Amino acid sequence: MSRRSNNVRGPTSALTEFLRESGINPATIARRVATRDPNTTDAQPPPGPSTTNGTQGANQGGNIDHEPENHDSTAAQPTSKRGRNQAAEASGYASDQLDEPEEESPIKKRKSAKGKTTAATKVKAKKKAKGDGDYEGSSEDEYKAVSKSLWSMGGNGGSKPPIGSFEKCGRCEKQFTVTKYTMAANPPPGYLCHQCAKASGVDPFKKPAIPRKRKAAAEKRELISYEERRFPSLASLCIELIGKHIDDVEALGNIGSVNMDEISKSLAKNRGLTPRNAQLFYDVRNEKLRFYDATNLAPPALETLASLNPNLTHLHLDYCGHLTSPVLDVFSGSLPHLTHLTLLGPFLVRSETWIKFFKARPELRSFRITQSPRFDLECTKSLAENCTKLEELQLKEIAQLNDAFVEPLCALPSLTLLDLSNPDTGIEESGWLQLLERHGSTLASFDPSRHEGFTDEVLHKGIRQYARVLSELKLEGLPSLTDKGVAKFFENWAKPYVTAEQEENTESGMDVDEGGSSVPFTPNPPLHVLSLARNHHLSSAMLTAVLTHSAPYLVSLNLNGLASLSTESLGQLIDAVEMRRLDVSWCREMDDFVMKDVVANMPKLAEVKLWGCSRVRGTGWAGKRGLKVYGIEPNAAS
Repeated sequence: MSRRSNNVRGPTSALTEFLRESGINPATIARRVATRDPNTTDAQPPPGPSTTNGTQGANQGGNIDHEPENHDSTAAQPTSKRGRNQAAEASGYASDQLDEPEEESPIKKRKSAKGKTTAATKVKAKKKAKGDGDYEGSSEDEYKAVSKSLWSMGGNGGSKPPIGSFEKCGRCEKQFTVTKYTMAANPPPGYLCHQCAKASGVDPFKKPAIPRKRKAAAEKRELISYEERRFPSLASLCIELIGKHIDDVEALGNIGSVNMDEISKSLAKNRGLTPRNAQLFYDVRNEKLRFYDATNLAPPALETLASLNPNLTHLHLDYCGHLTSPVLDVFSGSLPHLTHLTLLGPFLVRSETWIKFFKARPELRSFRITQSPRFDLECTKSLAENCTKLEELQLKEIAQLNDAFVEPLCALPSLTLLDLSNPDTGIEESGWLQLLERHGSTLASFDPSRHEGFTDEVLHKGIRQYARVLSELKLEGLPSLTDKGVAKFFENWAKPYVTAEQEENTESGMDVDEGGSSVPFTPNPPLHVLSLARNHHLSSAMLTAVLTHSAPYLVSLNLNGLASLSTESLGQLIDAVEMRRLDVSWCREMDDFVMKDVVANMPKLAEVKLWGCSRVRGTGWAGKRGLKVYGIEPNAAS
């Protein structure tokens, strides 16, 4: 079947569709015209009705395509199927078969198998395309476009020669190789080489232009995700009002430190803290100040903070990426009473500035920093040499932290809080044993998360032997721990620790001091905060041992990612009657039955996280007053 060279087809009428399926196309018409008797006149009377017989049709309109006049008896019967078929062959089409043909042609069967649309569907598609502005084709009927088809066939009544074959140019008569850009000669016959095609004013290599309607439609398209919010939220209105009337806020009276902290939290939700409205929190009498998001405070604003709050003892700044070395120098001179400093994201502070700060602040008692890549070994040595009253130390997400830091950390005074989590390299097993031997007896909070060198031996020979007042323990993402080792640690933590050599000389209920003499044993008190998140190899034996040791006193428990916990072990959580925060995300065996018992036996439970628990739907327990539930999947199966 002949097609246009650009393969663009628009919707056609039912008559055109029928002629195409019957094999009637420009090629067959051209062939019939070429084989017609030259003595026959071009004028043909319109065909008679299909109800007339063959003789009558011949008398009225003459012979059609020079068919013999002596028809047989079968052809003379107008009502028979064979007579209608022969009439169709003689005239090129049969009017009786325009609507309901007796048999489907092979072409129509193949189209039906491929799920082609009908003529009516194509007409609807054409109307819809015109309405949307996406259709930019020609409205000319394909059946009437005979000249274009003949042009594409080179006027020879055949298809285009295969690509790679040789042809003679219809104008210059030079031999050339046929490509997909070869064009037929106009007027035919033959094909044109590329030079002659360009000389005729047509560039075969030119790309088609983008339809203007489609481009216009693209310009009118709206991006919903970038539309401005028409109505501001209530929080933004309040923040804007406070910013405009910052000088008159004192007329409200004494807001109070608790209310000021809540305002600071609300400002952090949309990063609304600016140098202008930050003055609401400044006061010469302030001793504690915390900003939950200081992203918009540039270095001059941070220097102003230190100047207007000279009596600060506790300063906590989250997301303080604009805190530079000169700003930290201002803190050293303008905050003489500063003893507790917590910074999240001081990326720009250099090593020499940290050293200078520690020398200027020897009375520092709490130093907590997170994500400070320039904090190195020399800074740690300066901290140990100058800050002799330090009690709390947090070096979280410090990339350079390794075994070299162990010696200066051991030189620090006895610590109650030690957080060395999420390093780049980490500390090995021997370094942890040294640190716990030095600080274990006073540690109340300990976080060695994400250290590959933290093993079961550190639990047994470090924490179990030296930790006596530990109440908060975070062991997250430690790949060297085993389920059996952690379970054994919690089972034996309340028992006296003795070595294999001292076991024979140790009395029951007695501990051994450094000199080898027996002393009364003081067991470690139960934990209040415990996190074992993302230790995928831990399972039910560990949880049973943990709850046996600390269940009645646990306030916060994090079991995120422990998919191996069984339903029976999770059911033992009902013994933690003091629980306030529980995270059992990705514990696949957790279901509504267990959660119903857990919530019923935890009267103080205020927050529970259930991300990834596909068997929990919240039926029968999630409506408890004062309980916040996070992570229930809307399509979870019970």
